[in-house]
This record gives sequence, C-alpha cells and structure tokens, in this order.
Amino acid sequence: SSLFVFLSLIFPLFSVYTIFSKVHSDRNVYPSAGVLFVHVLEREYFKGEFPPYPKPGEISNDPITFNTNLMGYPDRPGWLRYIQRTPYSDGVLYGSPTAENVGKPTVIEITAYNRRTFETARHNLIINIMSAEDFPLPYQAEFFIKNMNVEEMLASEVLGDFLGAVKNVWQPERLNAINITSALDRGGRVPLPINDMKEG
Repeated sequence: SSLFVFLSLIFPLFSVYTIFSKVHSDRNVYPSAGVLFVHVLEREYFKGEFPPYPKPGEISNDPITFNTNLMGYPDRPGWLRYIQRTPYSDGVLYGSPTAENVGKPTVIEITAYNRRTFETARHNLIINIMSAEDFPLPYQAEFFIKNMNVEEMLASEVLGDFLGAVKNVWQPERLNAINITSALDRGGRVPLPINDMKEG
C-alpha cells in the first residue's frame, strides 16, 4: 500500500507552511492558495451537541459520521476532499485551494449524524482563501509512501516530521505540502482485504 505526497520547494531558507484547524462551531479559516489545508472534524466536540447517554455514569461512545458540502450544493468544491475511516474516528477535510478561489468565501456545511440516536448537528466552516506570495513555487517533488493511510499522514505531527526530514536533506528556502493523495484514488493499486495493510 502506498501514499503520494506532493511538495513544492524554493531553495535555500527554511520554513514550513501547512494549515491545520479543528472544528468548534461556525468558524472562519484562512488557508493560502496552493498550500495543503487540513481541518479536523472532532467527534468529541460534536458529542456535546447530542443528548447525554441514557444511563447515568456511562460514557457515550456513539458512532458519529459527517456529511460535508458546499452551501447550496450537494458536494464539496473540487479541491476539497473528505475522509473518515470509521464512525468512531474523526473526520478530516483536506486539500489544496486553487488560485481561482482567492478572495471568495467558501462556506462548507458540516452535518454530524449520531448513528445511535439518529440526531444531527450542523455547523458552517467559512474558508477564506488567501493568495500566496510566490505560488506556485518553482520546484515540485512527489513522494510515494507505502506504509501509511491518508488520515495518518494528515496528522500535524506526522506531516511535520516528514517535511522536517525533507528539509534536512534538501535545505530549501520554503517547503510546502501541496497535496496528499491515496494510491487508491490515483489507481495506483487494487485494494486488498488484508488485515493491518495500509492503503497508502
């Protein structure tokens, strides 16, 4: 199994630009065009939107899934992807905003579904895409990572460690993650139902 990571580079100073955020009600975020944007939809936060567990003293671990769409449309913008592995894991919105969307607020409706009680909660994420000064960067590199799933790579500490390792080798002036794509999405491999295998 494998994973593709796309980086853009300028040589030779150091800085890493990747935007991470977590959902807490209606919210504004300000990603830059051409830079990987990651927004975590936390199940723990949305649990507070639903009634308490029926038996006192018991901790709720209700299955929660999310639906995300551009306000007034059935799907998300083409640059924005969503993944949630199971109803017991957090959801993640991620993607690289395009220059065509700079200056236009993008409102994403997030609907959380409690699969035990069938109740829903809705919040809006307002994405205000900013222009990047030197986008696109003059060099791009593509990495093929076999031993991770997309949502594992999107975790801030994992992506930060990966970018740090690349920075130590190439010593670029700027280093941006611009895209992360599953090998399955790119047709790079056929999914196999093998336990503990990563899709890449």
